Amino acid sequence: MAYYERTRYRLGFGGGLTTTIKYLLILNTAIYILQELTSLGQPFEASVLMEWFSLQPGLVWSHFFIWQLFTYMFLHGGTLHLVINMFMLWMFGGEVERALGAKEFLKYYIICGVGAGFFHMLVNSAGVVGASGAIFGVMAAFAILFPDRVITLLLFLVLPVQMKAKYFVLIFAGVSLLLGSFGSEDGIAHFAHLGGMLVGFAYLKLDWRIERFGGWVRQKQESRKAVQSLKKDQAMQQIREQVDEILDKINEVGYEQLSDQEKKLLQEASEKFSQEKEANN
Repeated sequence: MAYYERTRYRLGFGGGLTTTIKYLLILNTAIYILQELTSLGQPFEASVLMEWFSLQPGLVWSHFFIWQLFTYMFLHGGTLHLVINMFMLWMFGGEVERALGAKEFLKYYIICGVGAGFFHMLVNSAGVVGASGAIFGVMAAFAILFPDRVITLLLFLVLPVQMKAKYFVLIFAGVSLLLGSFGSEDGIAHFAHLGGMLVGFAYLKLDWRIERFGGWVRQKQESRKAVQSLKKDQAMQQIREQVDEILDKINEVGYEQLSDQEKKLLQEASEKFSQEKEANN
């Protein structure tokens, strides 16, 4: 598969390897080699890494193995699985990283991977491994950032088929939804793929970002403090006006002519003014 702009500017092959993509390729490959070494000739499921770090929904729900939502995306179920995922990451990830920046891209990648794993746990109890969920999130980002970029597919490795990136990603989303809904037995976590796309869409398109949410919380807190301060100022101003009226009455008829309620208000005002003075100091 190759893709390019209508101006024939080529990506992937000609765009160069970005920093985060390079490290993700190296990390995933190194961990896969370690998987093979620790399985000691047994099926990949027998690897110690798979036992502890693949996503096992039952262990996450019952034993709170929460780290598996992160670690599973760096494990793979076979050489072909690894090669396809890394190829897709290389082809789509570079442009997305250039658009988002290295730090933001890495955070986005991890959020999509964790979100994909969570979606899988909601609908499936089977164990899952692979970077596919995160990579489907990267594909969604590519479609959002470059919706009209033309992608050329070699159908059956012979027939070239061209389509815009937004349609390409929609087709993948539709296939994942269809196969996941009808219980495909191909051993692929289709809802994890779909979950990665949906989380990526929400993060970029709907702007559900941690910093934004944190900023919203801080804004609400500051607004609440401002309202409380204003109400306090208004209450103190009202007390001052009442005290001024009482003092005027004292000047006219004397303190002894005040009602018990007025004397009590004067005493409470004196205490509040003292507290406010101490707080300001």
